[in-house]
Amino acid sequence: MRLSVLDQAPVTKGNNSPDALKKAEELAILADELGYRRMWMAEHHGTNTFASSAPEVTAAHLAAKTKQIHLGTGGTMMMHYSPLKLAEVFKTLSAFSPGRIDFGVGRAPGGDNDSIYALSEGRPPMINNMYEKFDIALQLINDEVPDDRLYNKTIATPSKIVLPEAWLLGSSGNSAIQAGRMGVGYSFAQFFNGQLSESILEAYKKNFQPSAFMEKPEINVSYMVTTAETAEEAEFEAAPQDIWRLQFTKGKIGQVLTPEEARDYPLTEMDRMMIQDSRKIHLVGSAKEIAARLQQEQQQYGFDEAMICSIPHSQEKRLNVYRLLAQELL
Repeated sequence: MRLSVLDQAPVTKGNNSPDALKKAEELAILADELGYRRMWMAEHHGTNTFASSAPEVTAAHLAAKTKQIHLGTGGTMMMHYSPLKLAEVFKTLSAFSPGRIDFGVGRAPGGDNDSIYALSEGRPPMINNMYEKFDIALQLINDEVPDDRLYNKTIATPSKIVLPEAWLLGSSGNSAIQAGRMGVGYSFAQFFNGQLSESILEAYKKNFQPSAFMEKPEINVSYMVTTAETAEEAEFEAAPQDIWRLQFTKGKIGQVLTPEEARDYPLTEMDRMMIQDSRKIHLVGSAKEIAARLQQEQQQYGFDEAMICSIPHSQEKRLNVYRLLAQELL
């Protein structure tokens, strides 16, 4: 099984945003050494919980710090950018790191309404043209002239670059058919809502048409994972993320607690039931247990790689998650 990394540059309690970005660099270097396929940075706006607001900038930095791992975005939130700008950014990245850049995009805003309107300078955001925007960006990256009159009178430079891998993100299956028709990879965010199904991935494969960006269907599935030397230690490290997600479902967004604070956090019986139910999207256990779960789901659903997002409080504990999974699966 191929393994990859999804990083949100989490800012856990007692840390700050520069710490989080420096830790992303440390994770990229380790993942490169361990043989992970790719590392993507997410895009979040208007929050102190995550420091990854400019993933394409971070990807450029990480590419300069690593040797072979693919770097990219998971994903760039297309709503906020012109197709021309998207093409220029990722062509530039690919010019500096040919064969190692991933152009991963999503249709979500990556932030709240205040952030959305600030990013659009107060104009109503365009939310119904995401697939068209992606298609135009792909044409410009491939040095083609789009039919759209707004974009067919200019070019996206630099030209004649090695094409980045192109990926469309999804969390409900709505983008699967479009990703197939466009001939790009499909990345399913299982840790969002746990709704992965065979039918979603089959729809992508059935509709796939080879393109300049991808010759055959490619699927990765993103999981939230907490693992450690023992299942008991994994539960201890997982509790802060469980409580953060619990609070998020109640409309409360704060920093992720320390494991000690999470251990002492007062939970109702209903809270405990909700946390237990969330384990379909947050995989917790020993490395062997997690590896077996991932292998079972790969066999069941037929994806190509698992993309791991992990947020233990300690950086050393977080790095160890990726070490342990590499030992079991790479």
